[in-house]
Amino acid sequence: MIAEAQKTLTDRIDRIEVSATMAITAEALKMKAAGIDLADFGAGEPHFSTPAHIKAAAIDAIEKNFTRYTAVAGIPDVRKAVVERHAADFGTNYTPEECVFTAGGKLAIFNAVEVLINHGDEVIVPVPYWVSYKDIIEFAGGTPVFVETDEAENFKLTAAMIDAAITPKTKAIILNSPSNPSGNVIPTEEVYAIVRLAHSKGIYVLIDECYAYLSFSGPPVSGASVTEAKDHILVLGSLSKTYAMTGWRAGFALGPKKIIAAMSKLQSQSTSNTATFVQKAAVAALSGDQTCVAEMRADYIKLRDRILEGFKTIPGLTCTVPEGAFYVYPNIKAFLGKGGINTASELASRLLTEAHVVTVPAEPFGTHEHIRLSYAVSADVIDKGVQRMRDFLAKLS
Repeated sequence: MIAEAQKTLTDRIDRIEVSATMAITAEALKMKAAGIDLADFGAGEPHFSTPAHIKAAAIDAIEKNFTRYTAVAGIPDVRKAVVERHAADFGTNYTPEECVFTAGGKLAIFNAVEVLINHGDEVIVPVPYWVSYKDIIEFAGGTPVFVETDEAENFKLTAAMIDAAITPKTKAIILNSPSNPSGNVIPTEEVYAIVRLAHSKGIYVLIDECYAYLSFSGPPVSGASVTEAKDHILVLGSLSKTYAMTGWRAGFALGPKKIIAAMSKLQSQSTSNTATFVQKAAVAALSGDQTCVAEMRADYIKLRDRILEGFKTIPGLTCTVPEGAFYVYPNIKAFLGKGGINTASELASRLLTEAHVVTVPAEPFGTHEHIRLSYAVSADVIDKGVQRMRDFLAKLS
């Protein structure tokens, strides 16, 4: 019976795994439902509520019965808001026809890969990487080509490293800065150099800007600012982290008209338009006062510093200093081989079941000696979680 069921499924669905972060979240929810007090650093989700003016725009849209189908790519107002926000912040020159609004940033990435990548095409992916990149590429039939970065250099990525990985089969490069999971930021000059390199070779750059506005080391940066390379750039954006709108599922893509049209065509046969009132909320977010973004970013910096100070009290635990996003990616090599723990997954599992601390193991991010923690939580949760980690890890020594 099992063999028959396996034959029923397509090869492409067998090429991918369940999202590791979603799996951890599901297990944590079960434990919470059972009344267990968890220090939850698992899900990459702001602890802030969606700002009031954004919620008000959605409520107003619903009350005015703005709840019917729209154009697949989004209402004109939301696409205009996207391109104007991007132009104001990054000096780009996209038009609404070069924009598609999507049900979350993940869908923008998925659709972009689906319309660009054929079987056998290679996509360069820096390590560590967001868990979904590998599976999305492989679902499309592509081959991820991983570029290893050096933890001692804070996982720095350079154009020379990308250049060394390019082959005649390379179709695209994925950039994510600030990064999930490490929080590293690619130096601005290297971002621009990678974009120019790709453009010179006819390779597409898929720029995941999910955390672009959560950069702690200076103003936000977009590779799309290199406007002369526009023909080979796809900006894949999300309102989820910038405006604390994770559950709203609001994302977008900016790129060449032909590719955007193809993504819209694919979307027309899958999700169709993003929820109408969400589009109105997105207009309010993108066009309104951006003070809320700066306030949230300032709080993340305080929380980052707090958890890093806590880590200093745990002998053997080391961690690079994140320059953006809201993750820390501590190295747990010192604890492997102790207490029957040999992998990051085993450590994360034991932290969950014995210490009641939710973390995500490194393997789905492409490394083997780390765990990821989201510090988008309250200061009390950080203090409680660090203490529990310290107590548990001390027993392994």
